[in-house]
This record gives sequence, structure tokens and C-alpha cells, in this order.
Amino acid sequence: MKEYKKRIVKTIQYIDENLDADLSLEKIAEISAYSPFHFHRIFKLVTGETLQSYITRKKIEKSAFFLAVNKKVEIKEIYLDFGFSNHSVFSKTFKKYYGLPPSEFRRTAPEVFHKILQTQSKNGQIDTVFSQYICTIENLLNWTAMNLKIEVKEMPKMNLAAVMSLGITQVESSYNVLIDWAKSKNLFPRENVKMISVYHDSFKVTPPDKVRIHACILLDEKPEEELKGEVFSETIEAGRFIVGTGEVTLHDFEQCWVSLFLWMNEHHHSMRRTFPFEIYHSNFKEHPEGKMIVDFCIPIH
Repeated sequence: MKEYKKRIVKTIQYIDENLDADLSLEKIAEISAYSPFHFHRIFKLVTGETLQSYITRKKIEKSAFFLAVNKKVEIKEIYLDFGFSNHSVFSKTFKKYYGLPPSEFRRTAPEVFHKILQTQSKNGQIDTVFSQYICTIENLLNWTAMNLKIEVKEMPKMNLAAVMSLGITQVESSYNVLIDWAKSKNLFPRENVKMISVYHDSFKVTPPDKVRIHACILLDEKPEEELKGEVFSETIEAGRFIVGTGEVTLHDFEQCWVSLFLWMNEHHHSMRRTFPFEIYHSNFKEHPEGKMIVDFCIPIH
């Protein structure tokens, strides 16, 4: 099973980095070094989805995220970036997932980011609905001022060792795998070690059991050889980031992210097409109130 997962990790990374490219079963199977027949079965076994369902979902979820956070970008530019040939196909597919066309979705998603909830209707169908975040904008801004120090700064390139988690409930086990690996390399425990979670999906548009999160450890330097398999190499490129720093509990994380995206829009920044992440400077398990010092980081232009 571990060998299966290693190959699926490789193919998922390829898919997510090439959503506008040829993602046929034959091409993806070639990347995974399986026959198309075997790859299709193994992919569904590991992810719980068919390859085509996964690809379509990723394209629509990424499109939804950028419709909400980059409102000045034309809808056409977004759907072409994610490999949709025309507006009709994109709109029909988008409406199937979110219950409304892209333009209406963009208009309905306010600057504070309405939270998308999936509720089971009486006839068993999944309806996607918008529910306003529990705080008013004023309260959220006050909470932000009291709990987060926010700044825009240049950050250096970061070389990471990573383990993929498919679903929020798998993150802890991914970190356990990562820490066992780090111990074998004498990288853990050590002073000022930094653990980082990289979010390749947003909880606002992706169900929690399908969100892809990479559990990472910051390396002092790039490995001499590329890491492969369950523990693989990942790079966060240097650039500008909005960084919100605070001492918070796990319960506060969603509010921190909502606050940071609100701050981004209020200050007229736009997000780059790469992934937000968290840097942990302390361990909540070692704090009497379950608090930890965290940097919440959004890549911006």
C-alpha cells in the first residue's frame, strides 16, 4: 500500500500543477508508471474518487477560490487558466457543484468570505448554500487588531520535506510520519525547528475530507538528492506575503484566516496563484491553555 501511495502522491502533485494541461488517463497513468487500467483502480482506492471526478473537482474548486479572492480578474481568464475551453462548459460544470453560475457566485461571495456549507436536503441531494460568518465585519476587525500582528514582507525561499494528507483528519498521522523520518535524519528534535502546513486547497470550497494539506518541516538547506515517496521535497518560493502572527488556539485558526483574507481585500492586495501556509513557532500541547505561536501566510503580488 505504501508504494501505491507514493505513486499517487506523485500523480496528484502533477495534476494540481498542470490543471490546464493534458490530463488524460493515459498521460496520468504514464506519470504514475502504472497501466491505465491498474492506475484507475488504485487511484480510486487511495483517494475515494475516480481520476476524472478528482480533476474536475480540483478545477472547479480552484476556480471558485479565485473568483472569490481575485474579483478584478475576468472570469474568462480564470476558466481558461484552469483548462476550460469556453464559458458555457465552465458555467454548466460550476453550477453543478455550487448551485449557481460563476458570476452569481462571485457577486454573492462578499469580501469577508461567506462560509460554504454542504447540507443534506430531504431528497438526499447535496445543496451548497452560503451562511454568513458568525462575526460581523466590525467585530472581526476588532478581533484581528487584538489577536494578530499583520504585516506585508518579503520572505526567502524555503526548502521543505513534506508528507501529503488527504483530509483534515489525516494531518496528525502525516506529521507523525514526517517526524519519524526527521528523527532518522537527526533533524528532530532540534532547537528552533519549524513545522509548516501548506494548504493546497481551501476549506471554503473543498470538503474537509478532501482538503489536501502538506505536513512539512523546514530544512536548513536543499537536500543533495530529491526526496521521493511518502516524504517528498517541496519548495516555497521567495516573494511577498501577508503575514499574520499571533498566539492562538486551534479553535481560532479559521477566524485567523478569515481575518487575514479580509485584511488583504481591505488593503487592495491580490493573492498569487500559489498556496497559503502556516508556520508553527511553538507546540500547543506544551501550553497550559493549548495556545501556539503561528504565522499565517498569504502569497501576494
